[in-house]
Amino acid sequence: MPPAVGRSLARVDGRDKVTGRALYLDDLHFPGLLHGTTVRAPIASGELVDRQVLFDTSGFIQVDYTDVPAGGKNLVSCIDMDQPALVERIVRHPEEPVLLFAHESRERLLEVHRGVKLVFAETEPVFDPRRSPRSFKDILIEKGDLDAGFSQAELVLEGEYSTGAQEHVYIENHAVVAVPEPDGGMTVYGSLQCPYYVHKALYVLLGLPPEKVRVVQTETGGGFGGKEDYPSIISAHAALLARKAGRPVKIAYDRQEDMVATTKRHPAIVRHRTGFQRDGTLVCSDVDVLMDGGAYCTLSPVVLSRGCIHAAGAYRIPHVRIRGRAAMTNTPPNGAFRGFGAPQTLFAVEVHLDRIAESLGMDPVALRRKNALRPGDTTATGQTLGEDSSAHECLEVAVARSGYFEKKAAGKGMGVALFLHGAGFTGAGEVKLASVVAVETCARGANVRVASTEIGQGTRTILAQLCADAMDIPFAEVEVSAADTAKVPDSGPTVASRTCMVVGGLVQRAARELSERLGGLHPRAHFELHGRTEAFAQYEKPPEIVWDDALYKGDAYGTYAWGCDVAEVEVDPVTYEVKPVRLTCVQEIGKVVNPMLAAGQIEGGTAQAVGWAVSEEVVMRNGRMANGQLTNYIIPTSMDAPMFDTVMLENPYTRGPHGAKGVGELPMDGGASAVINALRSLGYDLRDIPATPERVAAAGKVG
Repeated sequence: MPPAVGRSLARVDGRDKVTGRALYLDDLHFPGLLHGTTVRAPIASGELVDRQVLFDTSGFIQVDYTDVPAGGKNLVSCIDMDQPALVERIVRHPEEPVLLFAHESRERLLEVHRGVKLVFAETEPVFDPRRSPRSFKDILIEKGDLDAGFSQAELVLEGEYSTGAQEHVYIENHAVVAVPEPDGGMTVYGSLQCPYYVHKALYVLLGLPPEKVRVVQTETGGGFGGKEDYPSIISAHAALLARKAGRPVKIAYDRQEDMVATTKRHPAIVRHRTGFQRDGTLVCSDVDVLMDGGAYCTLSPVVLSRGCIHAAGAYRIPHVRIRGRAAMTNTPPNGAFRGFGAPQTLFAVEVHLDRIAESLGMDPVALRRKNALRPGDTTATGQTLGEDSSAHECLEVAVARSGYFEKKAAGKGMGVALFLHGAGFTGAGEVKLASVVAVETCARGANVRVASTEIGQGTRTILAQLCADAMDIPFAEVEVSAADTAKVPDSGPTVASRTCMVVGGLVQRAARELSERLGGLHPRAHFELHGRTEAFAQYEKPPEIVWDDALYKGDAYGTYAWGCDVAEVEVDPVTYEVKPVRLTCVQEIGKVVNPMLAAGQIEGGTAQAVGWAVSEEVVMRNGRMANGQLTNYIIPTSMDAPMFDTVMLENPYTRGPHGAKGVGELPMDGGASAVINALRSLGYDLRDIPATPERVAAAGKVG
């Protein structure tokens, strides 16, 4: 029997999805269902002084903050519980939820938005994070002696780089159904990434014991981080309506509401001051990272954290100081988005590095060859890199396969980006999660029970592959349970490129333990004789990982995945439209569990990065997204996407299952800077994205 790991086995959920048998939230039937809607504040900052309901409310259920039950809290449980589920008095951003209504008829909900009048006393908002007096998180990372570094440096270059917000544009909008239970409990079904996040948010809001709250993930049409924390809010609203109505309530956003009200990628301003020698050796780096957190904390601390840890890039620099700040502004809160923080800071360091090369008269590839991290080098946090560090291998393969030097000599627009991404939660994060998985015998063979969700990336398939090989049974004899908090243990959130490496490793451990307990019997035969038998595995920190969260020193991640993108671009000389022609994507992700799924992640993530680089512009007016529709928020289609040449290198991580690392977020880290650096090779000095035709025209030709 050939091993399952390493083969491009078909997705276990693929047939149901392409035939339409897969059931998404909108496909589910709930007797007595009501439809819910949200009345939102139109202002950015102020105080609610009056509200008037000017329509016939018979047949409607109405909810405000006073409907939060005794013992509950009008708060959204997250890192810092500063965000109310519903406005009480103070409004801090446009689209902040104030009132909820539900009715049997979805059409009757239109009356709500015409018939509710909210009166506010407005106050002066803050939209520029540089002017914000409030910070959600401040970070300082120091290595070496920065002053000594600048005294040794022969040359110094400064630069400021900015990246805009980015909308997730998952295919399926946010949608949930809340069902009140006869015993006073609450069950929520929804399109979401992290069931136990929602679970905690609901029992805090409703004042219920955890066992009386159940969260069931339905088939989910994409997430990219956008369905990490926001489902706690929409679930809270549906649950409050359902509790008051005593009936199931569905809230499903349309595309416009989803775009204007939910989280985005954090806009960032990153300043670099770098000292280096005339031969190109990097000596010191002083980096300042400012991120726009929006009105509430949400996940800003972890986004800033990852951004700062990656801010020095994939380079050996003896003296480093990185300062980071996530500022409060009167805009809708920003949240997690693929790469969460690292794409912003890696964009800055990669574009800055090309400017250093230009100042020295060096080719950008030569500068990277000279300074790229190698095994045994230390990162900005002082982490010593292991033998599975692959910056140079990725660079050389990408340069050779792309024909970088030949095409550049022929006048083609060619840009390179070298990058890394930490796999798993930062520092002590995995210890705090203490993730648990279970594997059990069943009628098919083996069943994997985890809270890790399938959001299109292939979770069910790769976990089944790992389990099958650990138990030495066919892949087809493994099933993966739906993520239901009443049935699966808390294996942590589906974020941070941790599902395969961390959760997959636990599945492998539990499967091996279960196999040993079966006395040589096939799991199906054992199930027929003895019924269900299960084994659990819980995360244990490898002893070599040491992290100081107060000083931000030590082993930030168990390991890093590595990548190098080479972009070939063209610019229309009349319209200044940027056309990415080809992307060579070389990524080292340890053992590749399923090559087809991994290639899909790499190409999909790189396409998102290219869209962020050239066309996806969130236009804000008075703190609100003004282009909240897909007619003028432009994402790349299949007609816009470049040709991809995707290469996966394998440099196994000893602690990963079969040597696997994470892959989901790494591809987002290099595409944008590779495209912008390709534009620089054509003479366009761009330091801000997206590179819209207007910005390209304004940049003009340089050099």
